[in-house]
This record gives sequence, structure tokens and C-alpha cells, in this order.
Amino acid sequence: MVALLGACATGGGGGEPASEASPFPVQRGQALPPPTERALSAPPEGPARGGIDFGQWRQADPGVYAPAFQTQIRQRFAGQTNAELRASLEANGFACEDERRLDCRIEIMERQCAFDWYVVLERGAREPVAGFEQMCLGANR
Repeated sequence: MVALLGACATGGGGGEPASEASPFPVQRGQALPPPTERALSAPPEGPARGGIDFGQWRQADPGVYAPAFQTQIRQRFAGQTNAELRASLEANGFACEDERRLDCRIEIMERQCAFDWYVVLERGAREPVAGFEQMCLGANR
């Protein structure tokens, strides 16, 4: 019994050194830097250089603004190819990705509020889906 207690007190008597090599070796300077993202700026209130009219978005009610934005986008880009739509949206300040679908966005933070304009065209779809979302921290805008 004394031998058992002695073995338990020493950690089982495996004879392993107290300072083992870390399972997480330190290899500084080997990781790739994070990808750089193009910082998007706020669109103008009114028409952008590319022709989309963003209106008075800072004071807009998202429930009214979002459907009006979608109507404008659908009318403006009816019948365009993905490449034409992407070029037009990028000329208006959108950042686009085209993997499984064309997904273009402007995402900004201003005065503790996040604003997101998006235009998405699914493969094989005839009309883009467009929207506007706003989320503010706290009760006041």
C-alpha cells in the first residue's frame, strides 16, 4: 500500500521529465498575412457617379427605402448580363463576388449604425434581388 501511494504521489513513476516539449511549437513569421479588403466608402446622398440614385439614405426609413431601392435596381438593370451588371455596380461603389451567384455589396459603419446595400443575381435568374438594411447600436440613430 505504501508503494502504491508513493507511485501516485510521483505521478505514476513513469520517469517522464517535468518539462516536455510543447505540443504547439513556436514558429514565428510563418503565417500568411490576412487578406486585404478594399475599404468601402459611404455612397453619396443622391446619384453616384455610376448613375444609381442612393437618395437621402441617412435619414431614410429602411421599410420604405429598401423596396424603393429594389425597384430602382430592377428597372435600371433589367435584361443585363452578369458581367454588365457587375461592371455597373462596381462603377457605383459596390464590391462584387461572382462564385455561385453575383453578390455585390456596400457595407459601411457610420454614427454607430451599420448600413448594407446589396444586389444579388442568382444563376439563371432574370431579375436581381436588391435591398438595404440598417442596424444601429442603442435606441437613437
